[in-house]
Amino acid sequence: MTKILFELFTSFSKVGVMTFGGGYAMLPILQREIVDNRHWATDEELTDYFAIAQCTPGAIAVNTATFIGQKYCGVIGGIAATLGVVFPSLVIITLLAGVISTFSHLPAVINAFAGIRVCVCVLILNAVLKLWKSAVKGRLGLLIFCAVTLGSLFFDISPVIFVLISAAIGIALVQFGKDR
Repeated sequence: MTKILFELFTSFSKVGVMTFGGGYAMLPILQREIVDNRHWATDEELTDYFAIAQCTPGAIAVNTATFIGQKYCGVIGGIAATLGVVFPSLVIITLLAGVISTFSHLPAVINAFAGIRVCVCVLILNAVLKLWKSAVKGRLGLLIFCAVTLGSLFFDISPVIFVLISAAIGIALVQFGKDR
């Protein structure tokens, strides 16, 4: 049991230390570590956990780690995964807190952060394309995807609303015998 908890902690520490740019940026790293390498979740489960993590209070990365750790090893697994994903950030923020304000005005630092933001966008796009294959199936799935995309671009609506509406549509389709 201790070995499994240590694996959860270290795996999520890897995810946490490599995540620049917030919860969305962690998705490709999480997908590779948790789905491809460890097989603790499927692509579909990861998509579900990520959607639920957006709807629950707290950081997406922390919520996702907690869900996966709990699924794999119960409450103690959720705690180990959560501690693992936040530990690197705590260490890095503590080390950088004093230094960053001293050097944040330097052109090299400004340009480094600009480059990191571009890289994060590409990593998020890569994760979306990978998850697309397992999440968007059939014409109805494509229609839901397009509707949510357009809705999120043109309306300032909470992601929770989009998830709930999409879930209601999915439930209705099952009730009426339609597939995705």
